[in-house]
Amino acid sequence: MINKYAQLIVKKGLNIQKGQDLVITADVECAPLVKAVAKAAFAAGARDVIPHYVDDEIAKARYMHNDVDYFKEVPNYLVDLHNDYAKKHAAVLSITSEDPEMFKEVDPMKMQTRMNTMHEACKLFYDHLDLMIDRWCIVGAPSKRWANKVFPDMSDQEALEALWQAIYHVCYVDTLDPLKTWDLHRVSFENRVNKLNAMKIRSLHYTNSLGTDLTVGMNKDYLFAGGGSYTTDGLYSFPNMPTEEIFTSPNFKDVNGIVYASLPLNNNGTLIKDFSLTFKDGRIVAYEAKEGLEALRSMIETDEGSHYLGEAALVPYDSPISQMGILFYNTLFDENAACHLAIGKGFAECLKDGVGMSKEELYAHGVNDSLNHVDFMIGTPDLNIEATLEDGSRVMIFKDGIFAI
Repeated sequence: MINKYAQLIVKKGLNIQKGQDLVITADVECAPLVKAVAKAAFAAGARDVIPHYVDDEIAKARYMHNDVDYFKEVPNYLVDLHNDYAKKHAAVLSITSEDPEMFKEVDPMKMQTRMNTMHEACKLFYDHLDLMIDRWCIVGAPSKRWANKVFPDMSDQEALEALWQAIYHVCYVDTLDPLKTWDLHRVSFENRVNKLNAMKIRSLHYTNSLGTDLTVGMNKDYLFAGGGSYTTDGLYSFPNMPTEEIFTSPNFKDVNGIVYASLPLNNNGTLIKDFSLTFKDGRIVAYEAKEGLEALRSMIETDEGSHYLGEAALVPYDSPISQMGILFYNTLFDENAACHLAIGKGFAECLKDGVGMSKEELYAHGVNDSLNHVDFMIGTPDLNIEATLEDGSRVMIFKDGIFAI
């Protein structure tokens, strides 16, 4: 199964090309998957595979030991390394396996500062990913701590096996032919995406019993996307595995009302629970959380762009991941169980002719820019989303948590 998963990641998630380098970042516990991916990548023609192993326990110790100023600098060798990957157009794979509560004792500002500094210092590297110049993919692999959080009543080995099986299932690795299944999965998005793109939507109005009452304005030349994406070289890949969402980047200056999160958010190892955001003219003007308020504040205060929305994603409440009834405590998985929004950076592919535009051009057309991009779930069984079209008519997009179109 792990070899089938690795083949899927290489051929569909990354679409590795002959002679291309692959960079993999993963926790040391994920070494078996890293090795399987490396073998699959070399078999697909990759020139080299460069693993970067991290250790969350050491990372936590580093955060606890140093003050925030330590994280305001990035060593030159890391800057040169990352930017050189961009110059070589390396593919980038991130394997997520973090314990949802590993960093709950760490000052969120330290982690946010580290992320901001890395993005600023390694601008070429991150621009190549953000502007869809180079392909990237995020996948999951179990760690003992993560498995114990998801399946607290099982032994360590039972929990690890259960999480592996859950990941295989939601990524369709347990089907007869996973590669063909993902080809069909890609096709399944197209009709709905095409219909949404032809509707000429002016705004979306979200309501549910949690208290959400939010109106999200659309860019004039908006595009919905779903499944995978094309990079600027015309190649198609799936940046997220699993994926069940259809998404767009709204007009970041035209969002008003209040939205309540429907699931906990694990942000940089800190859980944020029962939180809400209030928007006025696009900007977050108030926020509350019953748990993790400081982490929420740090997330929002990353930069000016993180006060605005970068994504609105549609996921039916009866999606395969939702039907499993598992809370993964990991955004990569949980965002595919329910509709979600994201503060921060928007997507070039969500604007007509946006791929190939600069960040400044995208921003001028209403696509938000930020160092941050954080998804949070808002979908519920009673979520309704009503679209107002350019001609003033209204169409129900979502009714009681599922698509109405």
